[in-house]
Amino acid sequence: MKTYKLSFGTITVIKANLAEVVIYDGIVMDMKMIDEYHRFLTEKLEAPFSLLINKKFSYTYTFDAQKSIVNIDGVKAMAVVTHAYVSKLATDILININRDNDWNIKMFNTREDALDWLENDD
Repeated sequence: MKTYKLSFGTITVIKANLAEVVIYDGIVMDMKMIDEYHRFLTEKLEAPFSLLINKKFSYTYTFDAQKSIVNIDGVKAMAVVTHAYVSKLATDILININRDNDWNIKMFNTREDALDWLENDD
């Protein structure tokens, strides 16, 4: 595993096609950060890849960023670990805004359950 620090958070490459994303507390994800995120994913991961989104901290998105966050080729599945009710609500909104994109996404209460689902999702 290797962890990379980006302007908005950290990404840990767990396997060639699996990474964990942690966004820093208080970040407002904008399109510049989304471009950095997408560039990292396509350069460092083997497609199709899965993402573990660990919502340890509170952060928000601009509207454009909400529409673009995972709309790139190569994403197989996303598991979101929500540690608080507010982060679950925010994730529900993000999924709803992108409902036409047919994401393979599921929310979990623990990191272990999320990893298990990602590693067994075929």
